[in-house]
Amino acid sequence: MLSTARRRLRIRRIGLVTGAALLALCVLAAALWWFFPIRRANTRVQALREATLPDYVTADLIPTVGTARSGRTLSDFSGIVIHYVGNPGSSAAGNRNYFATPGTQVVSHFVVGLEGEVIQCLPLWEQSVASNHRNKDTISIEVCHPDETGQFNPATYAAVVRLTAWLCEVGDLSTERVIRHYDVSGKECPRYYVRNEAAWEQFLSDVQQARND
Repeated sequence: MLSTARRRLRIRRIGLVTGAALLALCVLAAALWWFFPIRRANTRVQALREATLPDYVTADLIPTVGTARSGRTLSDFSGIVIHYVGNPGSSAAGNRNYFATPGTQVVSHFVVGLEGEVIQCLPLWEQSVASNHRNKDTISIEVCHPDETGQFNPATYAAVVRLTAWLCEVGDLSTERVIRHYDVSGKECPRYYVRNEAAWEQFLSDVQQARND
């Protein structure tokens, strides 16, 4: 039979081994918790880098010098933010050119115009300056509108739905990840779709339908 001292030593060793094993498991769990979200984020950003723009999008990237374009890479792609330009009757090209003006401190990834034209202003994987603290992980879409109500006309609406559905496909995002600037900052943007919740819900439904088609 083991002596009392030897039993105590054996128990102590078992305790040390068990403690070391538990510590190792905790370290592994923490590493996995950090690693996999980062890996998923990197995968989504990489999907943006590899995406081929639809033929209805015109790339007209603003230069980096003297503009709001910073060149910083997105930390993740986990949402799409819809805006309105707030300048009734203005064109997609006009808003793109405003973004490129030296000293301007705002820029989105896309501008959708009154005839349904879509202009890309930034590479998909770069951060915009449009959505406050969500610039780091979202794609921003600025939308032109004909009047003060902020309602998108039919051609513009159809183009925004199609573009948003495509971005959802690229990032494997549900429509729950499509939000308004209002949902980020409380700003009344896009105005019509803040004041008319049913219209916003219909927009999300139309995006989902476009994904299904």
